[in-house]
Formats: sequence, C-alpha cells, structure tokens
Amino acid sequence: MSIDATVPSSLSAVQQAVTDGKLTAAAAKNIEAWLTEDRYAEYRDEVIEHIVAGKWQKLDDVFWTIIPFGTGGRRGRMYSIGSNAINDRTIGESAQGLADYVVEFHKGKKDLSCAIAYDTRHKSRHFTELCAGIMAAAGIKVYLLDDYRATPQLSFAVRYKKCDCGIMVTASHNPPSDNAVKVYWSSGAQVLPPHDKAIIGKVMNCQQIRSMPFDEAVAKGMVEVVTEEVDKAYFDAASKCAFEGPRDVKLLYTPLHGVGAAAVVPLAKRDGFTDIEIYGPHAEKSGDFPNVPGHVSNPENAAIFDEPIKHAQAHGQNLILATDPDCDRIGVAAPKTMDTAGPWRTFNGNEIGAILAEYVLSKRKAAGTLSPQHYIVKTLVTTELTRRIAEEYGVRCVGDLLVGFKYIAEVIDREGPDQFVYGTEESHGYLVGQYCRDKDGAVAAMLMFELAAELKAQNISMHDYLCDLFRKHGYHRETLINLVMEGSEGMAAMQRLMKSFRTSPPESVAGIKIAKVRDYAAGTITDTATGKSEKLDGPTGDLIILDLAEEGNYVAVRPSGTEPKIKLYVFTRLEPAKSQDLDAADSVLGSRIQTLEKDVRAYAAKNA
Repeated sequence: MSIDATVPSSLSAVQQAVTDGKLTAAAAKNIEAWLTEDRYAEYRDEVIEHIVAGKWQKLDDVFWTIIPFGTGGRRGRMYSIGSNAINDRTIGESAQGLADYVVEFHKGKKDLSCAIAYDTRHKSRHFTELCAGIMAAAGIKVYLLDDYRATPQLSFAVRYKKCDCGIMVTASHNPPSDNAVKVYWSSGAQVLPPHDKAIIGKVMNCQQIRSMPFDEAVAKGMVEVVTEEVDKAYFDAASKCAFEGPRDVKLLYTPLHGVGAAAVVPLAKRDGFTDIEIYGPHAEKSGDFPNVPGHVSNPENAAIFDEPIKHAQAHGQNLILATDPDCDRIGVAAPKTMDTAGPWRTFNGNEIGAILAEYVLSKRKAAGTLSPQHYIVKTLVTTELTRRIAEEYGVRCVGDLLVGFKYIAEVIDREGPDQFVYGTEESHGYLVGQYCRDKDGAVAAMLMFELAAELKAQNISMHDYLCDLFRKHGYHRETLINLVMEGSEGMAAMQRLMKSFRTSPPESVAGIKIAKVRDYAAGTITDTATGKSEKLDGPTGDLIILDLAEEGNYVAVRPSGTEPKIKLYVFTRLEPAKSQDLDAADSVLGSRIQTLEKDVRAYAAKNA
C-alpha cells in the first residue's frame, strides 16, 4: 500500500500502525513531534520516507523514548533520525543544553571555555565538530584535543585549561553501532547534582540548535587546538603518580582498537619500561573493533584475552594489559605461575581493584606517606575486600556511593584531594593522584606494570599476590549478572522487576535467607523477618541491596545508566579461617554463586 508523502497522511499512517500493533503509542507521540514541530523540520522528509517504506520496527526502536542522560551522559545506538538514537539532533541538543546552562549559570562571566576530545568511534570527529560549533556560537571558547585522546586526558584538560565544562565524544566499551557524549563540569568530573538535572532540563526543552561552522569557529579563534600543550602537561602530572622499583618485565599491551596507545605507552616509557609490545591485531585505530570477539572492546570480557594470551605464551610476556576504546578502564591477564608458557588467567574488576589498593597502600606506607586522615574511595557495588585492605593499613574507606566515577570524584573534592590515595569501581576503573577527576587507564596500567616488575623480581606470580590477600582478609568472590531488556517492552519489564525486588524480594537465594533489604530510592532498610523498616543513611538512587543472612554475602540490583539492562552484582565471602585452603574455598563459593545466579534468574523471569 502506498502512502502519500505528506505530513497529514503520515500522521494517519502512524496512528493506524499503533492500532495494528506495529508501533507503540510512545513512539507514535515522538514521531508526531518530529513530523510537526519546527525544531525537527530538517529530519521530516527522512521520517516520512521510513513511514512510506513501512519500517515500523525501526521507527519504534528509534522513537519509543527520548534517549536519557545516564551515569555519564547520553549514550546509545547511532541512527540518522530518532529521539532514542544518537544523531545530529540528539547530540546537538546535548551540546546546546550544556552551552545554555553554562551561559546562564555564569551569567555575565567573560571568557567561558569548554574542552573537547574524541575517540576512534564512527562519527566521533563529526560529533566533535558539531559540539565545538555549538559552543562557539554560544560564545564559549573551545580547547580542542585534535587527535584521538583518552577520556582522562579530557578530564585533565578541563582542569588544566580552567574550563567551565568539557565534552568527551565516546561510547566507551559499547558496540561499534553506538556513540555518546560524556559531559564534564569545571572540576573535571562528570556532571553532578544540581548541574546534571539542570542541564537535562535545558536539553529536553531545546528548541533551536545554534551552531557556527567549525572552520569559521577555528578562523575566529573560538576553537583552539591544544593537543601538544595538554599532552605534555598531562604526562608531567600523571608520571608523578609512579613509584620507584624494578622495571625489568616483559609486557604485552592491547588498546583494543582504541586511543590507549597514545597514553599508555608514552607514560610507561617515561616510567622506565622499555619492553612493551603493542599487540598487532588490536593496534589499528578502528571504530569497527574488527579483531575482538563480538566486535565489543570491553576489557571486562575475558574472551578478548584469548588470542593475546597465546601470543604471550609464545613470546614470554609476564603480563597482558588491555584498555577500552577511550582508555579510562583496564583489563589484566597474567600467568598462574612464573612460567609464562603455562596457563594464564584474567582478573575481574574487583580483583584488579584490590590488587592495586594493596600495591598503592603498601608503597605509600613504605614511603611514610600514610596517616589515619588519608582515605580511599569505592562504590557500593565494589568489593568489600578493598575496604578491608584499607583498614589493614589504617586509612579510611569512603564506600557509601552510587555507581559512577563522578561520585568518587565528588568525594575527592569534598574530603580534600591532599589526603586522597586511591579510587576504584568494580567496572575496571581506577584513579590515584590529583591531576584529574575520572578513572584513568594509563596511570592504572603504569601501576600494574610496576607491580608486575616488582613481583617478577621477587619470583611471585600476581595470582599468588591476590591469594595472599584472600587468606588474610577472607576469600571474596563476585560475579555480575546482566539481564538485557531492550526496547519499550524491555523498559516496562525493568520497571516491573525493580518494583518486585523492592516490594516482594525472594525469601532466600542459594539456600541462604535474605535478612535485610536496603532500598536506596526509598531510603529504607527493611528487616525481612519482622517487616520493620528503618531510615537508611546513604545516597539516594535506584539501587537495591539484598543482604543475606551470612555476613559478607549480598546482591545489589540496579538498572544500567547507559545500556538497556538490569545489573545484578553478586558478592560472596568466607571468613579467613575458612579461606586458607583456597581451592576448597573456591569450590564452596563457586557452587554458591552458580546456585545464586540460577535462583536470581528464575526470580527475574517470573517477576519481570
């Protein structure tokens, strides 16, 4: 059936599609806006073309909601049209909303500025020029890192150039189909309350996107390229986070087709490491991520190490380290023994975090630069092993935080950067030093290289180093369960499941009763035996923690801020007395996690 390519007939076709069950009502409402409102006029013809072609599933996918700001900004699948897609309109709204808020917040201030950087993803450079032109049109000068650069370098640039805000164009570890903008405030941290909600308000009410052509902005001095200047300053600052020690170690590094080689390798060489090989199949800077499993460059995925491990076994490397495409997170693999040709194992984000905590705190203690006033920072979904390590060294652990490194950054500025030692989150993000306010894969890599060299000199494997921590503090084992729920139906299922966890959680999992439910949205902690609730001290957010009757065992539940999924973080632990035989301890907790995951998935299937 042909449809006249006019707005009225297109609107009729949209309503008919809703009646026929081909399109959700929410998508229809957003499509109507894009067909009738002047602000979307330039996209109208393409929307009509999709309607004429009957591409209802695609239209529903890209219009069923308005793409939100999550834990770090606006992220999603790229498509040329759609309120639920990354395109010129949604990126433009994001930049315009930020620009409008900065101008309003600093009313009357002269010399407003914004730092912008980008990674290797498709259209990252295009979106960078779009954002720069919007900032320039608003009278905000842009300091541009005009080459592929890491997210922490953008955070550093905001602070170094004393900018009022920053934009990083990246979708981090998401699939090649995705892109995003991460929005930063003058602190160098991603935007926090009250700025985040105020910016979102500006974004959602954006009518007109005002942009200056990029070349014109450059010619007028509204865009200034500062790549070399910021690079030098960043490496000067980041290298101060190094510790003295041996440097005789053979390293294999993979940037996973991202920006990391421009940050990790120069910093490591400055720290004295000379034997670093960049893994060839992952060296190409490509938004397709062609040579990683599933084309997803996520260092959390152990499978990305399969081929590099074979290479390291053949060439004698002592450590493999990977960074994600924007080089703010790391993944690590090491041989189980000192035999590099033998079996290898990867570390999860909690294990890396604990290892680095022990290393940094031990070096600081040896140097006499620790006091009870010093502190480390972690999130609520990061292993408590890190807290126990901090207590062993007599330093504080601030750990009552929602997910997102911006909350760690907030603590650094609130508690004071001079006493800050180390920040960590389970999703493979780590920070030391005062030079930026976001996790930094390059500095974390440098510290892991230092530890690998030190352990090699002592003839100790990194796995034995971790095992010693388990014997001292109790065996900790964690896992992450992702319940993917895409589209409008998925969003409804996510909401139903979160409500069920709040109002009628399972009585037990893995044969262990759930003793308490911490609801960070309601601000309550409920005793499941009595049903009585008390006030919960802590942050406010969409997070639920189910505390099991056995101390140290709990499940945290939250909807992802960047992807269509519910994340369940599973934490298990045995007391030190039961952790001396780690093979036996691993068997106990491995079985517990397996049963717990089965129980949780069954509960989710029933209640989503």
